[in-house]
Amino acid sequence: MIFKHARVFRFTKPVSIDPDQLEQKLQADAFKPCGPQELSRMGWASPLGKHGEHLVYAAGGCILICLKKQEKILPGPVIKEMVEERCEDIEAEQNRKVRKKEKDEIKDQIMLECLPNAFSRTKRFFAYLSPKDGFMVVDTPTASVAEELASALRKSLGSLPVRPPVVEQAPAFTFTGWANETIDRPESITLGTKATLIDPSEEGGKISVDGIDLGSDEIRNHLEAGMQVTKISLEWDSNVKFVLNDELAITGLKFGETFQEKLDDVDADDALAKFDAAFGLMTLELSRMIPGLLEILGGEDDSAIITDVPETELTAHQKDSDSSEPAPVQHTGDHGQTDNLYPEVEMFVVDTQRASISGVQRKFKIGYNRAAHLVEELERKGVVAPAGNDGSREVLKAPAMAS
Repeated sequence: MIFKHARVFRFTKPVSIDPDQLEQKLQADAFKPCGPQELSRMGWASPLGKHGEHLVYAAGGCILICLKKQEKILPGPVIKEMVEERCEDIEAEQNRKVRKKEKDEIKDQIMLECLPNAFSRTKRFFAYLSPKDGFMVVDTPTASVAEELASALRKSLGSLPVRPPVVEQAPAFTFTGWANETIDRPESITLGTKATLIDPSEEGGKISVDGIDLGSDEIRNHLEAGMQVTKISLEWDSNVKFVLNDELAITGLKFGETFQEKLDDVDADDALAKFDAAFGLMTLELSRMIPGLLEILGGEDDSAIITDVPETELTAHQKDSDSSEPAPVQHTGDHGQTDNLYPEVEMFVVDTQRASISGVQRKFKIGYNRAAHLVEELERKGVVAPAGNDGSREVLKAPAMAS
C-alpha cells in the first residue's frame, strides 16, 4: 500500500482513535452497490480489498481506511440525443414547442429509465489517520475528493476536527525564493526540473516547464519579470520525489532506492506481508517528511490548533453487551491468565516467522485491540522482538523441526 498523492489534514486538537470502535462506526456506513434507480452511492470498504474483511487496517499507530464510490455511467451525448428525439416526437404529435422546463423533466425521466441498465464505475479512495502525528493523509491529487472523504468520515464519526494545514509564509513566495536563490534552500530539499510559473497580474499568463533546470537563466528571466512559482518538483532527503503546489498538495509521490530495497526484502509471493511492509515504510517516511515540509515553508500557523486540552476520543461509544467476539482474558502478571487464543497465535507466528498485529487480526478474525494484546504477550514471553522503527518485529523463536 503506497500512496501516489497526499492531501494532508491537520487535527485541530489532540485525538485518540480506537481501531475496534472505528471499525464498528464505519460498519454502519459500509459500502453497498447502487440500487436500480440510484445514480451513485458510496460507503466504507476494506483497505485490503479481496484479501480482507475489516474496514480498518491499523499498524504502527496509523489507521488506514478506504472509501468506495460507485457511479452509474450515462454518456451525456447519448442522453442528449434521446431527449432531442423524444422532444421531436412530442412536437410532431402535439404540434407545439417543447419548452426548457419540460425538456429538463424529459431528461430526468430518460435518465431514470436508463439507470437500471447503465454500466457502473467503481473507485476507491484511501486515507490514513495518524493521531500521534496529528494529521490525516488522503491519497488524491484533488481537494474535492479529499473533502468528500473527510465529510464521509465526519458523518460516520459524528465529528472530525481537521483542516488543511496553513503555513506562516505563502508557499509561492518560498518556491520562488528557492528558484531565484533569494531564500536559502534547506539541505533536506533538492529542486527538480518541473514547475508552474504564474504572472499574478490581472492579465497574467501561466508557464509550465518540464526537464529544465529551475536555476537556469530562462527561469530567472521569468521570475525577474514578476512571475511566481506556484508548483514545483522536489526531492526530500534524497529519498522521496514529489510535486508540491501552493495549496500544499503533494502529487506524484515516488519513494527512493532505500525504500524499495527494504520492500524487496519481503517475500514477493506474500501479498499481505508486502502490504504490511509498504504501509509501515510509507507512513514512517511521511511522518518525518510532512512536519519537515511545514517547517521549511515558514513554519505552521497553529493559531487554530488547540494543544493544551485532553485527548478527544473520536470513536467513543457504549460497546454492545452482546458482541459476537469473546472478550480476551487479559494478562495479570507472571502467574496470571493470558488470552485463551494465545497458544494458537504463538504457533501461527512461529510457523510463519512473521509477527504483526494486522496479520494476527486477519488470521484469527479478531479486533485490533485484542490482536495488539496478543502480540504484546508474544514480546513479553520472548517469542518476538520489540517493534522496529518501521513497526516490523523479528520472530526470535524457531519453528519446531518436523519429526
